[in-house]
Amino acid sequence: MLLLFMQFLLRRGVHVPAVFAYSSTRMLLAAITTLLITIFAGPFVIRRLYELKTGQSIRVEDCPMLEELHKKKKDTPTMGGILILFSMLIALFLWMDWTSLFTLILFVSTLVLGVIGAFDDYLKMKHKNSKGLRARRKFAFQVLLAAVIGGFLVWAPAALEKGRWFKPPIAKVQTHSIEQGRVDTRSETLETSAYMGSYYFPFKKGPLFTLSGWLLIFGVLITAFVITGASNAVNLTDGLDGLAAGTLVMAAGVLALFAFLSNNLEMSRYLNILYIEGAGEIAIYLCAMIGAALGFLWYNGYPAQVFMGDTGSIALGGILGISAVLLRREFLLALCGGVFVVEALSVILQVGSYRYRNKKRIFLCAPLHHHFEYKGWPETKVVLRFWIISFILAMVAIISLKFQ
Repeated sequence: MLLLFMQFLLRRGVHVPAVFAYSSTRMLLAAITTLLITIFAGPFVIRRLYELKTGQSIRVEDCPMLEELHKKKKDTPTMGGILILFSMLIALFLWMDWTSLFTLILFVSTLVLGVIGAFDDYLKMKHKNSKGLRARRKFAFQVLLAAVIGGFLVWAPAALEKGRWFKPPIAKVQTHSIEQGRVDTRSETLETSAYMGSYYFPFKKGPLFTLSGWLLIFGVLITAFVITGASNAVNLTDGLDGLAAGTLVMAAGVLALFAFLSNNLEMSRYLNILYIEGAGEIAIYLCAMIGAALGFLWYNGYPAQVFMGDTGSIALGGILGISAVLLRREFLLALCGGVFVVEALSVILQVGSYRYRNKKRIFLCAPLHHHFEYKGWPETKVVLRFWIISFILAMVAIISLKFQ
């Protein structure tokens, strides 16, 4: 809205400070907006959730000790993700470029994933002994959305090139060479299919591999795997007070930094990373997520007054995955979001071991954070140590910029 309003004023000869057009300015404004909204609207939302009796259900069938550990949380309202997503969408409307294809994708994805998570939470609230939306059905909806996004990014942008709105992203590969004592810089513009078919690995200059032609179908499958995996991994991590929100801040911060640098022609050339025009919009939305998560931590820190529920975790994880796909940083997300990866793997290994090793378990309880609770770690210590690990992984991910 801000950019459209600025254009409206400029057409009428009104001077507008150019600083508001910079993505860096709008990143900060988006973070401040969501932070303030979540903090000041938090008490009202929490009261309403209490009135709706959206108490947290505790899983005890395969980890009975959780009932004793988390019995005080039974009446704590969930579905707090509504507050997070609402503040992020407000920031999107205020500070992002409405003509950007990235804005459209992030907006639609937030709504769809938010509805999936909210419906899951609603079923759990309505039927206290229900597990919510069936896992296969929820997974199918997530995969469908991810596959649509992947297919759209590969094949639809060509039809948008002549349009005024939602133009396809322009990506450039910049190379350096020294000839006769002078630096020669060359730039190659990639078609959208080539841009979406390139996969980059941390610490490595240039793409790890590139898909083209019919192999792009495999690329769509990778996109579906990344988005769905990130969505469910964050959902699994959301089991202790402040754990998911704090870890999201660090992973989103890394991707926001890469998005900001990828949006700058000179910085991307210097750092040997792919230039992606309009990537600043992704950075703005990720900063909105950071502000919203920090504001939510005001009430979600131990002892939590509200939980984000599937409404928040499924959507926020999906947004992380989508951002990584748009930036071609899927492997980077696996690095900076290593806590999410390990949490998801602990569940996969636990289920596989129980099913194929005569009901033997690897962990005392899964996801992994519950394993440490079973070992006697206080909840606050588990959360704090997972945050520290997430911070270390974020620093390693940022350091990769200078090594490639």
